[in-house]
Amino acid sequence: MYFCTVKPKKIIPRSDCPISTALDIVGDKWSLLIIRDMMFKGKNTYGDFLNSEEKIATNILADRLSLLESAGVISKHKHPESKAKVLYKLTDKGIDLLPVLVELIEWSEKYHIVHPTAKTFVKQLKKDKKEIISKLYEELKAT
Repeated sequence: MYFCTVKPKKIIPRSDCPISTALDIVGDKWSLLIIRDMMFKGKNTYGDFLNSEEKIATNILADRLSLLESAGVISKHKHPESKAKVLYKLTDKGIDLLPVLVELIEWSEKYHIVHPTAKTFVKQLKKDKKEIISKLYEELKAT
């Protein structure tokens, strides 16, 4: 069984600065990587996240899932195929992070060596960014 129960996190903003407030939720690398895996790689179970190439530790994964759930970025659901698993889904609030991740992909591709898939994605974005983001929104909302 992959699921670990962790007490929901209480998020206490450090200030009323919008950047600081966002960083209180997604300001560590693991939270954004979990969201990335959900948005772009179709991952949605604890085991899926554990198998990501970055190799997140189980205690950190459980903590970040709890934080993201408490913040309303993801939600937990019963897994249709297994009572031992939980299905995680992005909420509308989580899906609304799509443009942020797209901008990070573009920035990273511009300044760093990235996976060929990212290069291809950025080439497509340069042709019609608005349309691609719109289609991605539709796909994420449908799941």
